[in-house]
Amino acid sequence: MLQIKFIVDNPDYVIERLKIKNFDAKDIVYQITELDKEKRELQKEIENLKARQNTLAKQIGLLYKQGKKDEAEHAKKESMDLKERIKELEAKFDPLDKKLFELVVQLPNIPHKDVPAGRDETDNEIIREGGDKPAFDFEPLPHWELAAKYDIINFELGTKLTGSGFPVFKGKGAVLQRALISYFLDKARDQGFMEYVPPFMVNEATAFGTGQLPDKEGQMYRTLLDDFYLIPTAEVPLTNIYRDIILEEKQLPVKLTAYTPCFRREAGSYGKDVRGLNRVHQFDKVEIVQIAHPDNSYEVLDEMVEYVESLVQSLGLPYRIVRLCGGDLSFTSAMTYDFEVYSAGQDRWLEVSSVSNFETFQSNRMKIRFRPNGEKKTRLVHTLNGSALALPRIYAAILENYQTQDGIKIPDVLVPYTGFDIIK
Repeated sequence: MLQIKFIVDNPDYVIERLKIKNFDAKDIVYQITELDKEKRELQKEIENLKARQNTLAKQIGLLYKQGKKDEAEHAKKESMDLKERIKELEAKFDPLDKKLFELVVQLPNIPHKDVPAGRDETDNEIIREGGDKPAFDFEPLPHWELAAKYDIINFELGTKLTGSGFPVFKGKGAVLQRALISYFLDKARDQGFMEYVPPFMVNEATAFGTGQLPDKEGQMYRTLLDDFYLIPTAEVPLTNIYRDIILEEKQLPVKLTAYTPCFRREAGSYGKDVRGLNRVHQFDKVEIVQIAHPDNSYEVLDEMVEYVESLVQSLGLPYRIVRLCGGDLSFTSAMTYDFEVYSAGQDRWLEVSSVSNFETFQSNRMKIRFRPNGEKKTRLVHTLNGSALALPRIYAAILENYQTQDGIKIPDVLVPYTGFDIIK
């Protein structure tokens, strides 16, 4: 969430910048500035009354010693009255503080200055493209038909066991899925990311820390008895590892990675765009997270983009990188680059990764700070993450782009992980 002091000191800037996200912040910012003023005045009054109370406490004992009983009793009564008044004011303070918090968490993150204006994904900027679209001397099939033809994914069985959007991988299809996970984890390790196996369910505080709550509550699966949330991405538990931690500057950047299944309700998703693996409720993903120094976090973002690009290139998939416009940017992100790969069987582009810088939006919620060298005062870190990579659409693109009349070839980099070079 945004820092209250920043909002109060820069109300017009906050309102104008959030217009890039098509968010009208005027009323909320006005309420925040008024409530903050009221809170500060109330706090000042409480502090003044407590200071007077402390002065009286010293005077009372001295007056009794001097034999000035009446004056001492009068001071004692004033002190008791002050105590009651402080109690009344403090009773007003907590609801005021709560209301201020409720308003602040409604404001999305401020977009970076380079984020273009726009309404939706049609206004995103294509930064660069790579790879060549495959050429076929036959009509390429979409991945759901290929999956049925080679008996490697059973969508109907997933519907029987759970519901739509829960595919069952089998045989060489399951091996390919595992190969992708191992390959992505090995590449992340080689880049210096520490691997974790975090819980796949988190509590409310953890989901709030990364901004899933209250913004994305409707997209998350929730357990009723224990009140846990199934994670929509490993970003959630990984970043929260450092919640309430003060790091030393020399520890930055912190680099973390994890493979997890991810769970998303994706309410309201229907039609051809969600067929097969295009949009599912449970999927596998390798995530990378960095906790970075605020002075160079955009250099870190560029490095993460280059790293994800190298993964897509190594798989031999045609791709493009787009910078999201304000209208397509998430609630928590200051800047995001999406990776899309070409789907030959569907003749469309599929998003396979988002790489984002959240600046201090998440770290302010989680109180992740660092101590600059030689300084006592701490600063908030910047947090970043990226899909490296999300498997469903990568898997779909491999099936569609590598299909032949004889079967589905396996990208060369995955053959050591699968043990076979074609699915027949």
